[in-house]
This record gives sequence, C-alpha cells and structure tokens, in this order.
Amino acid sequence: MVTIRDVARAAGVSTSTVSRALDERLPRSRSATAERVREVARELGYVRDPLASGLRRAGTSTIGVIVPRLTDTIMAMLYEEIAAASAERGVFAVVASTEDSPEAERRAADSLMRRRVDGLILTTARLDTAGAPTARQEAPPAADREDAPAASPAVGRPAVPRVLALRTDGFHPASVGDDLLGARLATRHLLDLGHRRIGLVGGPEHASSALLRHQGHREALREMGVEPDPRLTTGDSFSMEAGEAAGRRLLALPEPPTAIFAVNDNTAIGVLAAAHQRGLRVPEDLSVVGYNDIPTVSRLPVPLSTVRVPFDQVARGALRLLLEEREPGTPPPILTATPTFIPRASSCPPPRRT
Repeated sequence: MVTIRDVARAAGVSTSTVSRALDERLPRSRSATAERVREVARELGYVRDPLASGLRRAGTSTIGVIVPRLTDTIMAMLYEEIAAASAERGVFAVVASTEDSPEAERRAADSLMRRRVDGLILTTARLDTAGAPTARQEAPPAADREDAPAASPAVGRPAVPRVLALRTDGFHPASVGDDLLGARLATRHLLDLGHRRIGLVGGPEHASSALLRHQGHREALREMGVEPDPRLTTGDSFSMEAGEAAGRRLLALPEPPTAIFAVNDNTAIGVLAAAHQRGLRVPEDLSVVGYNDIPTVSRLPVPLSTVRVPFDQVARGALRLLLEEREPGTPPPILTATPTFIPRASSCPPPRRT
C-alpha cells in the first residue's frame, strides 16, 4: 500500500506538504509543489485513507488563535474577524490568551495542538524572546525540508502550519497592517496642522507594531525638517494606565508638547485622562491622536482622531496564508493591509503662544 511517506520521498518534500496538497478539505493550491505532489501521488497510485486521516487529525477543520489578552479590544476585534472569515470556509476558530507571556504562549500552543488544530494564528510575536513559539520555532524554509523535524521543539507535538497577525518576527508568514505608513499619516496630520513639538507615547519594544509606528513617526518629523526630541518620547505598554502615566510625564515637561501621538487607542485614552487631570482642554490646549480606531474612540466626549486598521483584511490575509501552499525555501510572505487616517475633533492647530 502506497503511503504519504512514499509520495513525500518520491516528490522530494515533507510529509506535511503532501498531506496539505492532497487534503480535499482545503482550498486547492495551484503551486508547482502541490501540482508535483498530486502528479506523483497519481503515478504511484496513492489512495487517501479517510479513516486514518481523521484519526491523525482529530479536531479537523479547527484552527487556534493565540492573543495576548481578550480584554484588549483590538485583539477581540481581530479574533471576531478571524472567526467570521474561518466560518465562511467551513473552519472553526478557537482562541487562547497568554497575558503576553512567552511561557503562557507555549502552554496555549501545546494545549491547542493536543486538540489537533489544523493550524495556529498568533498575534503574540515578540522580537526579544528566542524561545517563544513565534520567534524561532519552525522557520518556514525549514518546515518544508525533508530533514525538518517531525515535531515542534517547544511543545513536543506534531508540527502544524502557523502564521502571525498584527505583529511580525521575520521568521514566519504574517498578515499585518502597514504600521510605518499609519504612523507617518498620524504624525503628518499633526505637522500639517502646524504642530512642531509633538510627543510620542510608544508601546512595548518587543512588539514590531510599536517599533514600526515609532519609526514612522520619526520619519515624518524629519521629512518636515523637525529633529525628533528624545525627551518627547515615552511609554512602554499598550494599556490605558501606561498611556495616562506617559501623558503625565510629557505634560509635566518645562516645555510640554502641543500635540501627542499615541501608537495605540488605549494609550491615547490614557493621555486624555492625564490632560483632563491637568485642566487642559482637548484639542484647544492639546491635540491627541491614537491608532487602531476601536469603536469607543468615536463616541468619546471629544471623538479621537486616529488611524484605522482594516482588521478584516488582516484576518483574511492570515487565514489565507495559513491554508495556502508555499514553495519550499521561499522567504516567509508578509501581507500588508493599508491603514487610513480618520480626523476627528481631538486634533486642531496648536494654541498661539503669547
């Protein structure tokens, strides 16, 4: 009886590649690798055993989604979009949260893989943790090699496809928003209004999204001949509490900023709270811009100017990357969704100094 291993050996690919190429439940891949696998299977007379396949993949048509925390509106919004896009393709999405802890992420991945999910979408990629499942494990080029390990070194379970969403690590396929462009749009909006002393409330250094938004902010300033002032940059988390603390620090400066760009709507809300505590009016005394356009910010007493991320596109891109076949040895693809800037009442020209 011809087995998947026989087909893999004859086609020069891994058994997981053969399994995905011949799985009729997945969208039919037109890649050269998939076509070669199907041709070899026909030549060898391979017949798929549905019972054995079902036993190997208990919990079929299920994917796991790992997020830092579901109390974060952004992550909840993205998961809902992933679940909706999955349902359209007959796939069920189940979610696990990690509190942004690498160790909790390993446990979550292990738990989901014990349940035989067909793939993982992770929004928890870190740039500072080599041992995290999203950082070094199963780099895409190795996953398709014949000598690739049969199990994940971190979780000790059969390897499954995985992609990243919202954040990237440079090792795995990813579907993200264009964070560099979004930050440039936000900062350029404030510059066009006439602001030159613009504070930045950043995010955690392990998140690619925060780093790219910081970079985009600096680039926009320099394009207008404004040298970034390190005293105007603070913040290391995406929480409202961190935004409030960062806002207090910026507004307590001897020469405070006339505008603040927060790289996350939650931190922008914290900045609004800090401004209120100091008796400042938004936008008359201080302009504030956020990022992501969560539903709350358009309904604030002073609606927040922000960057809108197309979470539906990010979700669909992640699912497509998870299900599609890729050529062995090719760089991990990154799909980038284009954000838009949404001007609202929280930003206006700077106050005149007398």
